[in-house]
Amino acid sequence: CDLLPQGCTVLCALSGGADSMALLWSLYLLRDKLSITLEAAHFNHHLRGEESQRDEEFVVTFCKTHGIFCHLGGTQVKTGEKGLEAAARTARYAFLQSLSGKIATAHTADDNAETVLMRMVRGTGLKGLGGIAPVRENIIRPMLTVTRKEVLAFLKAEGISYVTDSSNETDAFLRNRIRHHVMPLLKQENPSLSRNLSATALRLRQDA
Repeated sequence: CDLLPQGCTVLCALSGGADSMALLWSLYLLRDKLSITLEAAHFNHHLRGEESQRDEEFVVTFCKTHGIFCHLGGTQVKTGEKGLEAAARTARYAFLQSLSGKIATAHTADDNAETVLMRMVRGTGLKGLGGIAPVRENIIRPMLTVTRKEVLAFLKAEGISYVTDSSNETDAFLRNRIRHHVMPLLKQENPSLSRNLSATALRLRQDA
């Protein structure tokens, strides 16, 4: 397809979590059909001590087992003017952009819905309500129409393990508070909230 021209190299941004493992495994299964060279890229933010090292070792072992070349990067991320999450994201994307190839990230419909709600809370315009871009320069996000529930079902069916980031359990970040408290309430009103809100975001992005 246009997003993945035949013969291109695809770098899967791989944290070791459920979403990124689902993306990596999907691309691995489709690599011959898509005629792509699949590689992985893991960035260690060194924010969770031994857990961060565990994630890196898990990723390296999985990739080695399946013959996937894995690029490793990392730095001790420190809180910047816009907070720790923003500083970590900036460092991670700087590493990814230093590599050659299409960068595939595992943002899901749930991530997109959360992003739209976060921007509504903070105040935004039409562009902000467009959520996460499906394509931005050499970055592609193939899973924006896939829900987290579908991700977990796929991993279970395929027998693929993953690691869990303990920082996702805290309410210290706005995204986590929305994920833990707001999304469940809204999903009681509409179980298809994530998919529908993500589709709405795409239409608003096209309007913008």
